[in-house]
Amino acid sequence: MKLVVLDSFTLNPGDLSWERLKEIGDLHCYDRTPAELTVPRSSEAGIVFTNKTVLDSQVLNALPKLKYIGVLATGTNVVDLEAARKRGIVVTNVPAYGPDAVAQMVFAHILHHTQKLALHHDAVIQGTWSQCDDFCFTLSPLQSLKGKCIGLIGYGAIGQRVANIALAFGMSVKVNTRSKQIQLPCGVEWCERGLLFELADIVSLHCPLSVSTENLIDGDTLKLMKASALLINTARGGLIDELALALALEKGEIAGAGVDVLSTEPPQADNPLLGAKNISISPHNSWATIEARQKLLDIACDNLAHFLSAQRNVQDKCNNQVN
Repeated sequence: MKLVVLDSFTLNPGDLSWERLKEIGDLHCYDRTPAELTVPRSSEAGIVFTNKTVLDSQVLNALPKLKYIGVLATGTNVVDLEAARKRGIVVTNVPAYGPDAVAQMVFAHILHHTQKLALHHDAVIQGTWSQCDDFCFTLSPLQSLKGKCIGLIGYGAIGQRVANIALAFGMSVKVNTRSKQIQLPCGVEWCERGLLFELADIVSLHCPLSVSTENLIDGDTLKLMKASALLINTARGGLIDELALALALEKGEIAGAGVDVLSTEPPQADNPLLGAKNISISPHNSWATIEARQKLLDIACDNLAHFLSAQRNVQDKCNNQVN
């Protein structure tokens, strides 16, 4: 059986092993696959794995041997699920492989702003400390997280991990979800969305991107926030009106922002956040610790193993009925 991984590099740039997939069949891994090569590379495959390579109805109809698609990510929007269903192609994904990794990045951005580590590191390297009259110096006030309020929009697996870390720092946690949650851990309180933006010292986004949440953070929302507040987004870039955020940062309407996602990825050169003040930007890699990537690969292999086992069981039943 031929197995194809269409865009392997993001998941495995060389530090993980494909051995489990190699044991199943004839494995072909491509770092990246342009659209015009998707069909030629997959034409003989019964099993295809994809991360961001699109498998639309036109592609699926050109792959008569395809029986299984493994999406190496949480979202399945790169696959035409209805076309796959009509063809009897099984589609699996990998949810909840990296809540700890993403929560860790949330606090990497928060600490970047509150501790000013990069600012002071650069100053030390440039000689400021060597020329200092005192044993220490600060170029900007440092802030303690203890006693601060973090507001979470969304309270799934990642939001819950962020809340746990925040509580360990001595913060209070307010959450807003689509439906009011009554049973929450000690120190975590459900809050109306507008009030959350007003009260929180840090707002962190952990909700899906949908019609109702697109540009959730716009000019009006930003005006609700404290001038001293931080905005963190490790969810989806489309949750933020990026021009409105850039303007709010320029005017000092909020103190800073940290984002791991942008509306278009890779970003266009004219993205307003690339030149914004007081922002930290990571390249959508909060999920990509080696531990999270290994877990993703393990779950993807387990999904395939379950599919193949189910196929064998069906075949065995058919053989028994014939006999």
